[in-house]
Amino acid sequence: MSDTRSEQRIKNLLRLVAQQNASDLHLVVGRYPTLRLDGKLYPLTQESILSADDTLSLSDALMSPENKKKLLADGQIDFSYNFESKARFRTNIFYQQGNISVAMRTVSGKVRTLEELNIPSILYDFTNNAQGLLLVTGPVGHGKSTTLSALIDFVNHNQDKHIITIEDPIEYIYEQDRCIINQREVGRDTKSFSEGLRSVFREDANVVLIGELRDLETISTAMTAAETGHLILATLHTNDTSQTIDRIIDVFPAHQQNQVRSQLASVLLGVISQRLVPKVGGGRVPAMEIMVNNHAVENLIRENKAYQIDSVIETSLREGMVSLDKSLADLIQRGIITMDDALVFTKNREYLQMLISKK
Repeated sequence: MSDTRSEQRIKNLLRLVAQQNASDLHLVVGRYPTLRLDGKLYPLTQESILSADDTLSLSDALMSPENKKKLLADGQIDFSYNFESKARFRTNIFYQQGNISVAMRTVSGKVRTLEELNIPSILYDFTNNAQGLLLVTGPVGHGKSTTLSALIDFVNHNQDKHIITIEDPIEYIYEQDRCIINQREVGRDTKSFSEGLRSVFREDANVVLIGELRDLETISTAMTAAETGHLILATLHTNDTSQTIDRIIDVFPAHQQNQVRSQLASVLLGVISQRLVPKVGGGRVPAMEIMVNNHAVENLIRENKAYQIDSVIETSLREGMVSLDKSLADLIQRGIITMDDALVFTKNREYLQMLISKK
């Protein structure tokens, strides 16, 4: 396929992504180009099945010469792709069985508010803290970055701060308002999350967004920054609060874990765990577990009893906490989601069914 034909074909596919309001586009050898809509995969059977030459030429149309070199050297590459100044895509190109595959995720051009996202506005309260660590968790593709973008944009319009984001790649582009915002992309503006994070101590930052806490060095530096006058917002690929706390502690060597528990107990502001659940009539809506660190939670973290935090969340509604199952039950009762879809995401099927039968 010629370069011109490849460029036109990828443009046509990306226009279709936008028209269908799809979240992802997949290009894989031996398959039709495939969209993800509301969490489900839909092959574009009106297109031809992709050959190895197709995915190679289509990926070439997306990459700069520098990106092509990095792909050859590393076997995969992440980058942001701007499409005709209309849409942005978080793009991953990688080798599998010697062939090229492409996964492109739509990044909304507009940063939406928590209200627009159907997320409790109590999350804005976390941004009133001058320092501390807020974690947004959940599986890949369940809106963690979108939730954090709403919080960053709220700070931008309501406070006078210096915000630094460290992302891989940059997703949302913020229009600076009351805040100074510096956005750094891993691989282009800084070598790694940990290196970019270490530099914020010399950059007079107030608020720092970390795209992902991936390793011991990044987690350790994030907690130190949260102790020393920085509000740190970050994501983790964990399923709930107790798993999040255990994951952070377990990254460290055994002889450091008691000290890290004490440090985490003092710097943690809260943990938000979210799932995007199919809505009745199409689209998806977030269900959320919200944990706000209080004296009871702090003690449980110090005492290595994170597994008991669920019971604190259940009994602390007045403090803004909510369990995932109560969030799901509320969405069912409001007719927004079905019981069948809720059961896919529940932590406790019997408890969810009990919550519904009580009403």
